[in-house]
Amino acid sequence: MDDTSQIQPPPSFAELFRTRSGKLSEPIGTVVARYELCEDLACHLTEQAQTLYHSGNSSEEQVLLGMHAGLAAEGSVVSPLEAGWIVQRLAELLEWRAPLLPDSSAE
Repeated sequence: MDDTSQIQPPPSFAELFRTRSGKLSEPIGTVVARYELCEDLACHLTEQAQTLYHSGNSSEEQVLLGMHAGLAAEGSVVSPLEAGWIVQRLAELLEWRAPLLPDSSAE
């Protein structure tokens, strides 16, 4: 990917790829590509989340926690940290309160 991309990942996403000293741990092209994937997933999941919620079997929190469990599962195309960001973004898109997610820093 071209490092001159017009896409700027938000600070909350770029933070997932920063070392303690503040430098990116991956090339910017990789970070942008991962951001695009995660943003697309969050947008794509809004309709599914609304459908689950309106079926009456789950609260907003339960829906989001279930989505997180699926996204953070072994074999997922996203890392556990990215899964957390996707769920936070999904809550933002849906205008739902973001749930407290399981700690994924140890993974």
